[in-house]
Amino acid sequence: MPDFIYLASQSPRRRQLLEQLGVRHELLLPDADEDTEALELVLPNEAPAAYVKRVTQLKLDAALRRLKRRGLPAAPILCSDTTVALGRKIYGKPTDPADATRMLTELSSKTHRVLTAVAVATARKRQQALSESRVRFAALTPEQIQAYVDSGEPMGKAGAYAVQGRAAAFISHLSGSYSGIMGLPMFETAQLLRLFGQ
Repeated sequence: MPDFIYLASQSPRRRQLLEQLGVRHELLLPDADEDTEALELVLPNEAPAAYVKRVTQLKLDAALRRLKRRGLPAAPILCSDTTVALGRKIYGKPTDPADATRMLTELSSKTHRVLTAVAVATARKRQQALSESRVRFAALTPEQIQAYVDSGEPMGKAGAYAVQGRAAAFISHLSGSYSGIMGLPMFETAQLLRLFGQ
């Protein structure tokens, strides 16, 4: 069994979390012609948990094809996807600052769920886990939201915020997995990697 895994994610936070676990990894990033955004489209009436698990499996399928196409040495591949949900409404990455403002306004003074699916696969074996956390935002003023959006931090983040960034000041309560909210639940990830001899 190889002593490293492939991380099929462009997220610097996921890399940091794997390093924290002491897991040797190499990046397996998409080719320029791969449409990664298309994988994240929400199906009509799709429940948040079903959505995040399905997207993670699609990312894994794409990464397995990529590994084969590039003729790289075999090793387990790790993929992950995070989404924010208020009830059944899914909050992905904001399309622009106005979209980020809308999301943060809707999440203000409410408790939402953060779902992160993580999956590991080789050519012959595949395992997946789901981490679900709850985050409560304090009441946010339009000025607070505007200043946060102007910082640029919400862009590229599910739900338009980063728990490890400035948005920490908005969170009055959280329960679940802090690392899962960041994008890679450490406990579930470590359990999955053990199944693959890591």
